[in-house]
Amino acid sequence: MNLPRRHFLALGSAAAVAVTASTQPAAATRYRQSEGYRWRNVEIVGGGFVTGIIHHPKQRGLVYARTDIGGAARLDPRTQRWVQLLAWVGLRDWSLTGVESLAIDPADPSRLFLAVGTYTNEWSPINGAILRSTDQGRTFRRTDLPFKLGGNEPGRSMGERLAVDPCDGRILYFGTRNQGLWRSTDRGETWARVESFPATGTAGIGLGFVFFDQCGDRRGRPTRTIYVGSTDPANPLWRSDDAGQTWSAVPGQPTGLMPHHGELASDGQLYLTYGDLPGPYEMYNGAVHKLDTATGVWTDITPLRPNTGGEAGFGYAGLAVDPRRPGTVMVSTMSRWGPVDDVFRSVDGGATWHSIGSKIVLDTSGAPYLDFHETPKLGWMIGDISIDPFDSDKVMYVTGATIFGTDDVTNAEQGRSTHWSVRAQGLEETAVLDLISPPWGPPLVSALGDIGVYRHDRLDVVPPDGQAANPVSGSSPSLDYAAKTEGFVVRVAYGGSLQRGAFSTDAGASWQPFAGEPAGSSQPGKIVVSTDARTIVWVPGDVLPHYSRDRGATWTSVAGLPQQVAMVADRVNPSLFYAFDPATGTAYRSLDGGVNFLPSATGLPTGSGKLETVLDRSGHCWLATGAGGLYRSVDQGLSYQRVTGIEEAQTVGFGKAARGRSGMAVYSSGRVGGVDGIFRSDDSGVSWTRINDDRHQYASTNEAITGDPRVYGRVYLSTNGLGIPYGEPI
Repeated sequence: MNLPRRHFLALGSAAAVAVTASTQPAAATRYRQSEGYRWRNVEIVGGGFVTGIIHHPKQRGLVYARTDIGGAARLDPRTQRWVQLLAWVGLRDWSLTGVESLAIDPADPSRLFLAVGTYTNEWSPINGAILRSTDQGRTFRRTDLPFKLGGNEPGRSMGERLAVDPCDGRILYFGTRNQGLWRSTDRGETWARVESFPATGTAGIGLGFVFFDQCGDRRGRPTRTIYVGSTDPANPLWRSDDAGQTWSAVPGQPTGLMPHHGELASDGQLYLTYGDLPGPYEMYNGAVHKLDTATGVWTDITPLRPNTGGEAGFGYAGLAVDPRRPGTVMVSTMSRWGPVDDVFRSVDGGATWHSIGSKIVLDTSGAPYLDFHETPKLGWMIGDISIDPFDSDKVMYVTGATIFGTDDVTNAEQGRSTHWSVRAQGLEETAVLDLISPPWGPPLVSALGDIGVYRHDRLDVVPPDGQAANPVSGSSPSLDYAAKTEGFVVRVAYGGSLQRGAFSTDAGASWQPFAGEPAGSSQPGKIVVSTDARTIVWVPGDVLPHYSRDRGATWTSVAGLPQQVAMVADRVNPSLFYAFDPATGTAYRSLDGGVNFLPSATGLPTGSGKLETVLDRSGHCWLATGAGGLYRSVDQGLSYQRVTGIEEAQTVGFGKAARGRSGMAVYSSGRVGGVDGIFRSDDSGVSWTRINDDRHQYASTNEAITGDPRVYGRVYLSTNGLGIPYGEPI
């Protein structure tokens, strides 16, 4: 998944007469902690790049997976569902859900280590960290690093960069992207650079993996032989034979490519996959090689050679050896976009190979969106493979969207089909861009990064038809519904001409693409619709906003607005629209159905904002401005008053009113009393209740929020990589 952390977008309101908004700072306010909320995820299954997977060699059924932005997870062997380990990460530490590497202690199943941090970019202010657990990820201790990590950057499926010495669990090594090789001698609590290690690898990619050869070493003493993979194509593999004191490039090794994965089999054969680039999106050459560590002889065992015999360019990434069967090895291609990536299996040390894809029976019913309304594929961005150390028939591999697994991989050796199915249940990794919960139809419709739009008739069941079709879309940043016109929904997405926008008259069960689009536009931006469904306003962001009165067939430029604004429609009055310019802090409104806008309020906070209108109150509009706080208008956007009970508001949304209350419940991802959280107000913002807890923070919850207009207390959250959590009172 190549989504940057999404910055806070802008939304707002407006009127015909300019009025200065009240921007008095919110006083520090105490909040009430809810006595009980149950948090679960809306079932989508996967939806993002799973970058690594590891079986523990000492405990049957203990498996971990890591992702680029969606945390790390442990497989529950009883339910066969993944358990998210990083839901506790808060908004201000959002970067810690990008997992650069994952390490187990081979001798101690209770211990788990994560190297976390999503970006090394200048705009990301958060350094990386090492998280240490002694209870399989139920709790962690944190050691901050003096540099950033890149869990969502090129080469993120290389690995593992972090490794525990199998003979002495106090010792860990970590190959970084820019700072060379680091070592801990106290189980990851403190770290220091290994000054004797001479390589740093390609800038920004660095050292891709570390592993140990424990042959002949004694427990309790550091392993003497250590290998490190460097992304310097001139010297890709390094070795130490004195427990990390000195290092040298392995003699006779192939050069010119970057190693992606390296594994040492129990018979002393060392296997490596290579690509000319770090992946996952681009590789144009690659290979698979093995080294006989006893003789020093290298052998090229590439299963399918890129750029020959009609094959285009691609590389190799995923790699697994069978601990129970020396000579059994599996590898995967990467960036073989045509025809598709494949997994190859050998039982004779790479002398011959079987293509898994050639006789695969693939069951995608566990996540129907994977078909994209076409023939299902074996996968793309296959960055890692893991063979069950207790059962050679069981294998799992990870992709850019899910985890596939089989229980009969040895069929390949007899030329029979192998059967694979989705094994990502419980691992919700979507980046959520927008959410709506209309007063009719399904409880939720979601717009997601990479994999489109979904109608959720049941929250605990994967949408059986997959993502919205006609057109099938990728990243979809905006949805809206016509509150008084049952079934009418609009959406926009990234795509080609006449593929970016669509409407539905049956609440997202089927769609019709817009027959036209704003002239000169190539972006999706924001879409809103009047409550009577007669007017659609599209704010692409790269041209002025446009409106349509014929369901998207023709579009006319709106008057009175700058190009970069956000917009919302009144949920009661079909003629009333609101807009907000975060660059100037100016709100606007239209009283003629989105044709003309005039400034209505000035002096609002600049930089960001999100705006939402109340389902059952004409003229009621709320504006969340992040650190600038929360604002409310009750006069059709003519003026805005600060809601003083909340210090910061990243989002705002509404749900069914509490019993005995006339106003809808208000929800916000915000800050009250100096504490970040998900808050609900049952009295129009006078007082607030924190409804999440420290175990359920979900990192980036600053994109969208909505209550359920039919179920009091139920709220749906957006996250950047942790799916759609929803909470309900217990």
